Amino acid sequence: MKVSEFRLLPIIGILRGIEENQIEPLCNEIISAGIKTIEITMNTKDAPLLIKKATGVASGRLTIGAGTVLDKKSLETALKAGATFIVTPVLINDVVSYCVKHKIPVFPGALTPSEIYAAWVAGATMVKVFPAKFFGPSYIKEVKGPLDKIELLACAGVTPGNLGEYFSAGVSAVTFGSSVFRKDWLKANDYKSIGESMKKYVASFKEVAGNGKISG
Repeated sequence: MKVSEFRLLPIIGILRGIEENQIEPLCNEIISAGIKTIEITMNTKDAPLLIKKATGVASGRLTIGAGTVLDKKSLETALKAGATFIVTPVLINDVVSYCVKHKIPVFPGALTPSEIYAAWVAGATMVKVFPAKFFGPSYIKEVKGPLDKIELLACAGVTPGNLGEYFSAGVSAVTFGSSVFRKDWLKANDYKSIGESMKKYVASFKEVAGNGKISG
């Protein structure tokens, strides 16, 4: 992952619980929708295979990382499969330190100010505030008061409708997941609906960026 490029469209799509035969149509729809960055969670069956296949299908058109990395072993497996950035649900020091040492972008999860600060000091590229939906943009704004130098990634609960509020509150990036990659749409092979949903995130961000409302 080139972080400078990620900042141009700082949105990560989270793929969890998908199947191998869905990788190609999903990647094609993601690319068509304009999303540039996705993560495949390591608690998905055959995650390393899916990461490797997605990397091949995308052929440089997507930045692909691994999420839900919980230990050094899964980190090494993810990197071997081709992941170029790492996301964790909590601060896992040996995972973060390895990424920092090897200059791999890493986004550890945290929630409280103390957790957020600890993750940043450990070397986070951005700290993933998770689950953001229970606290919302107002919480982000309060945290950014004293911790204004810390870059935050809002995870869970970000919609095209409230995306602007999160960026105005101070986040540097956001994610989406099951609200877009819905089980019913995947089961029905309704990739068109998935694509239309992703396009709304892209359009919302471009509107927010164009209006100068990004403060993160």
